Amino acid sequence: MTAAPASHGTVRGTIRVPGDKSLSHRALIFAALGNGTARIRDILRSADVQSTAHVLRTLGVDIDPLGDVVTVKGRGVRGLVPPTEPLQCGNSGTTTRLMSGVVAGHPMIARFEGDASLSRRPMRRVADPLTKMGATFTFENGEGLPMTVHGRDLQPIQWTSAAASAQIKSAILLAGLVAQVPVSVTEPERSRDHTERLLSALGAEVIVDGFTVSLPVVHKLAPIDVTVPGDPSSAAFFAALAALSSDAELRLTGVCLNPTRTGFFDAIQRMGARLQYEEVENRAGEPVGTVVVSTGSLRAIEIGEAEVPSLVDEIPMLACLATRAHGETVVRGAAELRVKESDRIAAVVSNLRAIGATAEEHPDGMTVTGTDVPLRGRVTTHGDHRIAMAFGVLGALPGNEIEIDDRDCASVSYPEFWNDLARVTS
Repeated sequence: MTAAPASHGTVRGTIRVPGDKSLSHRALIFAALGNGTARIRDILRSADVQSTAHVLRTLGVDIDPLGDVVTVKGRGVRGLVPPTEPLQCGNSGTTTRLMSGVVAGHPMIARFEGDASLSRRPMRRVADPLTKMGATFTFENGEGLPMTVHGRDLQPIQWTSAAASAQIKSAILLAGLVAQVPVSVTEPERSRDHTERLLSALGAEVIVDGFTVSLPVVHKLAPIDVTVPGDPSSAAFFAALAALSSDAELRLTGVCLNPTRTGFFDAIQRMGARLQYEEVENRAGEPVGTVVVSTGSLRAIEIGEAEVPSLVDEIPMLACLATRAHGETVVRGAAELRVKESDRIAAVVSNLRAIGATAEEHPDGMTVTGTDVPLRGRVTTHGDHRIAMAFGVLGALPGNEIEIDDRDCASVSYPEFWNDLARVTS
């Protein structure tokens, strides 16, 4: 249990955050389903992405060790082979949900397993549409893992999702892709669209009409050749650090600026942080650029349900930021946080209280009251990487003394986080 490094209020530097986690998962999957040899540069070398690589190898895909350039020998949209052992997903819900769609469209049986945290996370939300398409799901423990998927020839589907979830949407699109049947998904709000963008970049016809995404039959995908941009969810921690510090300017280079992922940047600008985008260009269908963030006087804001999909992973950091904003920051419509790596609503509120902040838990969100008193105490991460990093940023501010019970869990998405934090705050 170690305290986060304390800064002196001055934060300067340039950071290239790790490759985007969502895109790293999808790049590996589409490389495996493409025709020919694929190359992926700057992939995120984290525990979750390693889980996706391991699952694909278990299904017969030749994938290099994750390094600066990863070569993948694609097997075609329906070329994976039945596994001879369970598919080990570690702590990765993205691996489990996306690969369940891939397996559902193959004539195979696969058992998905994960660690204790992942095993508690709900999978029925993905199983329901895939079952409607013709696959069979067997659960041994409620609706979590272990889960056995019986894949087969699937039927087309037009699915209306109760929640805006890129993982549900992607599982259906992947199932339609490998089963070679048309599918469409309608969501109540727009969720992350990395899957659609990558499919289009690889030659598939993707039709987007409002909140409905349709994928006609796809016979083959071109081999992917992509450089994974920096993860905006990882960049958010350093954007928050700059906004919180008394004298700061940070340049975060090569960040994915997909508009379905920049909700946190929009939110902190509303709170008073100074932020701008520079050097923006398009790479494989994704806008990529440099985020420049500097100190601002922070005020409370309200986050509603329509905004949540674009910043759902950043809400723990937003809540920590709110402890130093004038007024009461309110988050609503974020019940999805209850079923992340931890119950993030309960975990964030209890940890804020443990360090002396004022916070109130709601069924679908929270209220955090700003203060200028020093925040001190021990944070229980529940093994959740985003909670560890969010409170690590808060602990780096002068006067705060915050201990993180499990710093190592940050490696799930950002293996070098603590080193980068120390570098820009020393």
